[in-house]
Amino acid sequence: MGFDDHQETTSVRIPTIDFSDVDLKAPTDASRWNMVRLQVWEAVQEYGCFQATYGDLPQQLRQAMDAAMEEVFSLPVEAKRRNVSDKPLHGYIGSSPVMPLYESLGIDDPETDHGVQSFTNVMWPSGHAKFSEIVLSFSKKLSELDQAIRRMLVESLGVEKKYMEEQLNSTCYQLRLTHYREPQTVQEKKVGLKAHVDQNTLTILHQNHVDGLDVQTRDGEWISVKFAPQCFLVLVGESLNAWTNGRLQCPYHRVMIRGHKARLSAGLFAIPKQGYVVKAPKELVDEEHPMLFKPYDYIDYLKLRSKEIGKSVESPLKAYFGV
Repeated sequence: MGFDDHQETTSVRIPTIDFSDVDLKAPTDASRWNMVRLQVWEAVQEYGCFQATYGDLPQQLRQAMDAAMEEVFSLPVEAKRRNVSDKPLHGYIGSSPVMPLYESLGIDDPETDHGVQSFTNVMWPSGHAKFSEIVLSFSKKLSELDQAIRRMLVESLGVEKKYMEEQLNSTCYQLRLTHYREPQTVQEKKVGLKAHVDQNTLTILHQNHVDGLDVQTRDGEWISVKFAPQCFLVLVGESLNAWTNGRLQCPYHRVMIRGHKARLSAGLFAIPKQGYVVKAPKELVDEEHPMLFKPYDYIDYLKLRSKEIGKSVESPLKAYFGV
């Protein structure tokens, strides 16, 4: 399950949840917070994802982010290759015979001045203040949404309060910018990104006006995600699936380029910090819910995963750390 990249999509739609009138930093309307929290919990249990309407990030900033992505991907490949990292899969990833339409860039700590400036200086040695300002503003807003969603999930689990701090303080962020060019020939594969699950904790994804993302249901059907206006897609990653001892669905997803326009996306990835060991709270392990995964270091797991690029591994996390 999860690797048939030519299977047709179904008309089922994933849930859309409105965060526009929720105070994300200091909730004052408990009833509204609790209602949205329930919607989030039900969505991630069933689908592992949902669309989030988030008015605090205005359309003008989204459009500016799209323009910034177009600009950075128009740079020569020699410049993009300067985006390197000592962490697996964190730097520039160019096209390959397996994924000829795909390329992506990674910005570590994009919600901080230092993180954004470090990336900008590599891409434009003479500086690019406008690009930095757009990426920083965009990432800060999405990080606020990420923190609120994870707070809701931990509350829904009913674990001790100390685990709230652990969950929120154990992660850092990467902003992953991705460009899928349009197929040049009829023979060229239209698979932009093969079916996979995210290894991180939580992903919040923005795209330009070009659809193409499909999400797989529990029953193995593919849902073609039609991004609603002002919406982001929120996806549970393997690390959160492991931390909750399997209580949350971790969905396979893929990108299919069906039209003749380039697709751009910006994904904010909440990632376990280096040295943090992913381990389910003791309250989430019992006779009914035996431990599914041994404790593991996220970076060690990434190193193992990076050796499996392009291979059809059904569940690498289970293969490496399953009990």
